[in-house]
Amino acid sequence: MSVDSKNTNGTPDDAHKVLEAVVIRFAGDSGDGMQIAGAQFTIETALFGEDLATFPDYPAEIRAPAGTEFGVSAFQVQFGSTDISTPGDELDVLIAMSPAALKANLPDLRVGGTVILDKEAFDARNLAKSGYDTNPASDESFAQYELIQLNISQMAAEAVVGFDLSQKEARRSRNMWTLGLALWLYDRDRSATVEWLQNKFAARPEIAKANIAALNAGHAYGETAEMPSSAVGHGMGKAQMTPGEYRVATGTQTIALGLLAAAKSAGLQMFLGSYPITPASPILHMLANMKGQGVITFQAEDEIAAICSAIGASYAGALGVTSSSGPGIALKSEAIGLAISAELPLIILNTQRAGPSTGMPTKAEQSDLFQAVYGRNADAPLPVLAASTPSDCFEVAVEAVRLATKYMTPVFVLTDSYLANAAEPWHLPDLARLPRLSVDFLSESDDASQLQRRAPDTLARSWIRPGTPGLEYRTGGLEKDFRTGHISYDADNHQYMTDIRAAKIGGIGADIPLQEVALGPESGPLALVGWGSTFGPIRQATRRARDKGLDFSHIHVRYLNPFPPNLGELLTGFDKILVPEMNSGQLLTMLRSTFLVPAEGLSKVTGQPFKIAEILDAVTALMEV
Repeated sequence: MSVDSKNTNGTPDDAHKVLEAVVIRFAGDSGDGMQIAGAQFTIETALFGEDLATFPDYPAEIRAPAGTEFGVSAFQVQFGSTDISTPGDELDVLIAMSPAALKANLPDLRVGGTVILDKEAFDARNLAKSGYDTNPASDESFAQYELIQLNISQMAAEAVVGFDLSQKEARRSRNMWTLGLALWLYDRDRSATVEWLQNKFAARPEIAKANIAALNAGHAYGETAEMPSSAVGHGMGKAQMTPGEYRVATGTQTIALGLLAAAKSAGLQMFLGSYPITPASPILHMLANMKGQGVITFQAEDEIAAICSAIGASYAGALGVTSSSGPGIALKSEAIGLAISAELPLIILNTQRAGPSTGMPTKAEQSDLFQAVYGRNADAPLPVLAASTPSDCFEVAVEAVRLATKYMTPVFVLTDSYLANAAEPWHLPDLARLPRLSVDFLSESDDASQLQRRAPDTLARSWIRPGTPGLEYRTGGLEKDFRTGHISYDADNHQYMTDIRAAKIGGIGADIPLQEVALGPESGPLALVGWGSTFGPIRQATRRARDKGLDFSHIHVRYLNPFPPNLGELLTGFDKILVPEMNSGQLLTMLRSTFLVPAEGLSKVTGQPFKIAEILDAVTALMEV
């Protein structure tokens, strides 16, 4: 949406619009610094006071051949004065630093959008690598776009002359030159980026000064060049946001801070046992930097050792946490069963990625729901929660710790590679308003008869620190006698223990909020039901449908096992149910089997998030049936 603006002479200028929202994507070869440029553009935009959502898109290959589509890295930002909850469907501006980046991303540019190219990168060698027979910038390929070709590499190199940089180092500064131009296009400041460069290269101040010079040169070029009027001056007002303190945060950052806040509230030391795996490794990196807050991290030699160390920490009376992605979770499955059998609190973070086996490590998917709910031998239930936005990761982490320590059980927290890496303005929570978590360990003064006692309201066993005098006990993976805790192969005892484990997790349903409708009425012709990172596109699709007078609703499920107790009744109030998922229909299957509702699925497994238009098209098709 747009309204007419005016040029500096005060006359209307149809080509110069004030937009409510803009989608821009930085794209180039891996190593061109597009993630850095996009991240710094995001920070400057947040400081400007606009709402935003980002989508970093990494290549799956660690060292893909330079100049090929396999190695293209991109960073997309949607920002504006309106409510932003997705990185955007179509691009308004594409900045392509190579032919491969252009080829991989041009299909996402809207008709009439702007393409900014680094002209020098479009030589015969790079064109051949990316599969172009001729230079697309010189034929009719761009007839429907606004094309701006600039000698970015040359101008960036000229900007850093005199800083005693190698040719390779000088070339690396072109991302800062490009960032400076992008900041000028949308009237952003540069001060936060300058400060970041000074801090990052404090040990090599000449590198910092060179990059700042390139940043300023790109900004100055925008001020002095005769840029097309349709490509510049897209000013917009500040977003209407709840007053308070904000920071731009990814899901990785908020989930780590949520775990830390919950551990502090419960008075527990926090221990992370993890093994590096994409896209879950940033959690390990984040928590490893929190030693000053008492967090202990252990990078194990494999996934099994990682989770067993976390179980050991929980056994010792700490908050045990382990993190991984789908392949690593598969390796942890036996040890997860051990934690269930031993009835110990444990937080299991699964940052989902696309595909079976190694799959597509850097691409997003939601295909581990069945794995989290059912993926263990025997009857081994545990709670499963899913975060919906980067900000929501904080609250979900706190809730996971509450359930784990109250019910003495492992808890799954599902995110995905999109949530882990995407950023948005996060309204910092009031720590005084966080739930107070209470953990009671049996002490030397407690009677030994309490060893096998279960709390009547939660069916949770007591938590005992090993070495507490008079409270020695036996635990492990073998089945236990419910009265003594000793190993038991008695048939009736195993039936009882299986039933009690299921009842303990089932009882959590009475201790979680009732399911609410995220947008729209509590009954009607259609409900869009989602979970996890599909929240943004489903919300916007529902909003657009409602703006057109269609009485649709959006329901988003955080608690996936057990379901909220009123979810089934809520779903029966709708004539049709559509479940968009980045898998082949896992929540759809669970809803159908649990509540016998005639839900329909919308599956997407391309490794990319849903577009709003995809959901709206599916809604239109469903309502026409």
